Amino acid sequence: MRTLYYAAASLDGFIATEDDSLDWLLALDDVSETSYPQFIQGVGALVMGSATYAWMLQHVIRLGSAIPDAWPYVQPAWVFSSRDLPRIPGADIRFVRGDVRPIHEQIRPVAKEKNLWLVGGGELAGKFYDAGLLDEIIVQVSSVTLCAGKPFLPRRITSPPLRLVSVQSR
Repeated sequence: MRTLYYAAASLDGFIATEDDSLDWLLALDDVSETSYPQFIQGVGALVMGSATYAWMLQHVIRLGSAIPDAWPYVQPAWVFSSRDLPRIPGADIRFVRGDVRPIHEQIRPVAKEKNLWLVGGGELAGKFYDAGLLDEIIVQVSSVTLCAGKPFLPRRITSPPLRLVSVQSR
């Protein structure tokens, strides 16, 4: 199992606006024209923070609407949160808090040979990095600037520096 932080960011390094909006991202491309369809096939488990989960409840599931949509993932998900959040019937979602290390060990046998996807946000990905558990960062840089918002990875990483493996233009 490899632990991957896969996300889109604005050209100036933000994954969401200050009020957690992703409208800038959703207006850009059809997800089927990105690396996502191939990426998700190799994912055995997901981890996200409470802001990402709350965004999904509102914008993807549309919790509270007359007919909410289904949870879009078949993989089990762990949500780090210090607050109580609504559950989604039928979805394999586990709410956790605290240090990422013991949760990472819980996830390993569930993900089996597939990867762990750190869905978001940047601070949570930073905690996995701090713990030495982040194997790879995959960022799709979008052709917009936000000037402020939620940073892609709010960490100073200088030594050892990250290593660029590949670049693709879409």
